[in-house]
Amino acid sequence: MADPKQIKINSMRQKYNTPAWKLFLIYDIFMMVIIVVNLVCLALNAFLLSNFAHWLFNEIHLSQLLDFYKSDLHPWVVKIESWFIIFLVVELGIRWLIAIVRKHHKRWFFFPFVHWYEILAIIPYLRFLRLIRSVIIAYRLEELGYKIIPVSWKKTALFYYRVVMEELSDRVVITVIDGIRTELDTSSSHKKIIHDLVDHHRVMFAETLAQVLQESLAVELKNQQDNISHSVGQIVNQAIADTPELTRLLRLIPIVGNTIEHQIQSIGQRLGENITQGLIQPFVQGSPDTLNPNYRLIAEKVSQMNIDNQSLEQLVESVVYESLESIRKQVKIKQWQLVLEKNDQAKEASIH
Repeated sequence: MADPKQIKINSMRQKYNTPAWKLFLIYDIFMMVIIVVNLVCLALNAFLLSNFAHWLFNEIHLSQLLDFYKSDLHPWVVKIESWFIIFLVVELGIRWLIAIVRKHHKRWFFFPFVHWYEILAIIPYLRFLRLIRSVIIAYRLEELGYKIIPVSWKKTALFYYRVVMEELSDRVVITVIDGIRTELDTSSSHKKIIHDLVDHHRVMFAETLAQVLQESLAVELKNQQDNISHSVGQIVNQAIADTPELTRLLRLIPIVGNTIEHQIQSIGQRLGENITQGLIQPFVQGSPDTLNPNYRLIAEKVSQMNIDNQSLEQLVESVVYESLESIRKQVKIKQWQLVLEKNDQAKEASIH
């Protein structure tokens, strides 16, 4: 079976396998390279002009080399940066014009909003935003199947991204849960909140209870129907046998009195069994898709019960508090630590 991702890559390559797109691809790679080189040069320039670099070069006795850079090379870095900014402005203007002509966007003025990071990156103090364009180009090339970023780098970046997002989301969730607990502990309106919570879920509770009754009670009644009816019949039989007045009356009838007594007991047993079968039958009907109307009625009545009862209120409060605490415990589990432990165990297993 073909890999869907590879199929998508092949389809995109066929779609973009035109001279114009190849030229565009080469231009993207060129822009990515010069942006990265530009940012590296600016980073080195900032380092060499810092007090730390001054101290470091003095310590290693290369202060003359640093002075040479400041006097002869630094002015060129400034000039090249100025030329590069002019190039970015012109390049952006040309691309904007092409976008207008080819109608890449629904309105001509959408271009600067879509490429906001490129416009802001022209400002000297926001040069770091140029890196966003390089990342976008690299991502586009990755989508086309060109391995620009090593797999190990991507896995590492994805792992630390998930670490940051998990830590942030965990702190938000824990703060919200603690706020809810504090509100329930201190607010006089927490009972109203709980009542509103119950009222909001009454319909869902009724539906769930009806399904539970249908899937458990109905099935069990159907399985035990014969046993229950037989037991009830035995009870009726024994009740007739344990009625001394009837026994004495029947024994007054000569010859057939004893036979009549046994017949009455048998009839009573059958009546008990049939009545029991008739009582149980309405409760074994239905299915998970078509719920028994009796169970639905029972569930609706139970769901509408009044919870203005101290025991019920304590039960609901306990459920709410324990649910919040369970969520809090689950959120506090660091999934990224589990991933690290799993990776460490896999490495140890491969070594041994």
